[in-house]
Amino acid sequence: MTKKVLIIAANGQISRLVEDRLLTEKEFEDVELTLFLRDKSRLSNLANNPRVTLIEGDLDSASDIKRAVSNQDIVFVGVVDHTRDNHQTQNIVTAMKENNVNRIIYTNVLGIYGEVPGEFGAWNEAQIGSGLSSALRSDEILEESGLDYTTLRLPWLNDREVKYEMTHKNEAYVGVSGSRKSIADVVVKIITKPEFLNHDSVGIADPDTKNQNRPVY
Repeated sequence: MTKKVLIIAANGQISRLVEDRLLTEKEFEDVELTLFLRDKSRLSNLANNPRVTLIEGDLDSASDIKRAVSNQDIVFVGVVDHTRDNHQTQNIVTAMKENNVNRIIYTNVLGIYGEVPGEFGAWNEAQIGSGLSSALRSDEILEESGLDYTTLRLPWLNDREVKYEMTHKNEAYVGVSGSRKSIADVVVKIITKPEFLNHDSVGIADPDTKNQNRPVY
C-alpha cells in the first residue's frame, strides 16, 4: 500500500538525506513524497520523479500548510519553530487535524528541558538560550495536540556517518554532537514503522561525544 509522506522545509540538509534514502532504497518503493519548500527550483533535480510532488509554500501561511497536508499519512518538519508565537507549529497542527492526518515528526533543539548536563550544557544554553523558550513551546504544542507526534531534539550537527544514542524526555542528554545522517536514520525508521517513538520527545547524539565540552565536527 502506498505511503504518502510530506516533508516540510524539504531543501534542508537532513530533509534531503531523508528524501534520498526514500527515493533510492528498494524497501521504500511504495513511498510517495510531497516536498514543501519556498522555492521548488531548489529541488528541480526531483521535478520529474513520478513519486515526487513539489509544492511551493511558506510555513507562515496556514493555507499553504493546509493544502500541503491534505491526503498525507506522515508529516516530517525539518526545521525548528523559533517564531515568537509558535504560529508555524500551530499552523501544522491545525492543518493536520482538519485533514485527519495524525503522524508528525518535528525537529527541535537540545536543552529545552535543561536536560544537557555539565559545562557543555551551560555553554549550549549561552549559545542558543534566546531560542529555547519558543522551541520548548513548540514541543508542548505537539504534546498537547492529540496527534501522534515525535519531537527530535537535535545535537550540534556534523557530517559523520550514522552512530547515535537516544534519550527520552526525563533523561539527561548523552553526547554533544551527532551526524545529520543519524537524524535522517531516525526519521526513516519512524516512516518505516510509525509507532516507533510515538508520543515521545527524544534527544539524539553520538555517544562517542559524551563528556565533551564543545561540539565535535
